[in-house]
Amino acid sequence: MDIKDKLEQLKKERKARARVKSQFVKDAWEEIQKSEDISTKDKLERLINLSRKETPQQSQPAPFEPLERESLQFFENPYPLDSRYGKITLSSGLDIKGDILTLLSKDSAFKTLDLSTALFLDLETTGLSGGTGIVPFLVGMGYYKDGKFYVSQYFLGELAEEEKMIQELNQFFTEMNFQSVVSFNGKCFDIPLLETRFILQKQPFLLNELPHLDFLFPARSLWKHKHESCRLFHLAHEVVQTGRTEDIPSAEIPGRYFQYLQTGNFDLIEPIIYHNQEDILSLLGVVVVGAHIFSEGKEEELADAMDLYGAGKVMENVGEVEKSVYYFERALGGDLSDEVSLLAKKKLSYYFKRNKEWDRAIFLWKEIAALNEISINQLFSFRELAMYYEHREKEYEEARKIAEEGLVLSMGVSPYFEGDFRHRLERLKRKIKKQKEEQPEKK
Repeated sequence: MDIKDKLEQLKKERKARARVKSQFVKDAWEEIQKSEDISTKDKLERLINLSRKETPQQSQPAPFEPLERESLQFFENPYPLDSRYGKITLSSGLDIKGDILTLLSKDSAFKTLDLSTALFLDLETTGLSGGTGIVPFLVGMGYYKDGKFYVSQYFLGELAEEEKMIQELNQFFTEMNFQSVVSFNGKCFDIPLLETRFILQKQPFLLNELPHLDFLFPARSLWKHKHESCRLFHLAHEVVQTGRTEDIPSAEIPGRYFQYLQTGNFDLIEPIIYHNQEDILSLLGVVVVGAHIFSEGKEEELADAMDLYGAGKVMENVGEVEKSVYYFERALGGDLSDEVSLLAKKKLSYYFKRNKEWDRAIFLWKEIAALNEISINQLFSFRELAMYYEHREKEYEEARKIAEEGLVLSMGVSPYFEGDFRHRLERLKRKIKKQKEEQPEKK
């Protein structure tokens, strides 16, 4: 049984247990909430009393018995390294070298590291916007240890126990001695939020000192042009091929937690725990697939032309221009969408122009200019060709013809290019006139 099957089995067992209890609590609480003249405490007492009344089995589900709440829980799930998650095995994360992690993170501190000492981090919180009032009630962590990949979680069952959770997390981070952090939007959300909670509890925050690979940013470069969304669950489904769907919307999670605090119904929390486990595994999965695009011998197996274009963008972002050209050229040899193919040609033409490889640049500009659909990129190519013939070759008549065509195409499409071509044509007319006037003198 692979990881996906195991998670699905756990979900089915949870649904079978929760179906009767959850619906009763939901219906009862919605009815009680309509009473605006009583306090929250009185509403909770009414819910408990209502849940203990006998009701006919044929007309209502069995009554919900509030569970005894645990203030702080720790869940630990070890997975063998040969376990599959989508199209990857968990062990493949250990094959990713420091140079690729450096490329993806834009942090040279990763050069001497690999993922064997990394902490994969994902939080579930009481709000989605951040700030000092937001509390992480579920801290999900993934890491390699003793020949397994662990997904461990701290769950805060009572807000009053946050200090204890932070103390235990501090001890856990110290003992594990992680050397780096991997997240998905963690630089903007998870790490600042967790740091705030540590500061409020007067605990040192060790993770802030570690190199951090926030994979949201390379993921956007690699796949934004290919997939309709770069949200983690969507990339897990499309890129890692896990079959994962959005089991619980992120916007629903804070409300479920507050409802749990009111009712003690852990069935509200179990889907969040499974969701968080999958987020950790999905994070590992997308990092592995993304890294393999740059790994020798792996790119042919896991990358297509659209991925190679994304790899070129990553290289471009870190200033590796020669390598970006390598990937853009490889991408053009494959099956690219029309839009991405045009963007790749435009990027390559810039490179060839800077390096004065005029024949290659002109070839690409003419290809783009010959497109049937008028676009900004097509107008760009007309402008580049006009500039080349005017300033490099001094062939003013050829430059004029190109500028005139560019002007016609730009009308009603781009005021910028329209103005550029009008100005260029006026200058070219003066140059052509002067050239004609000087020709007799040269004879």
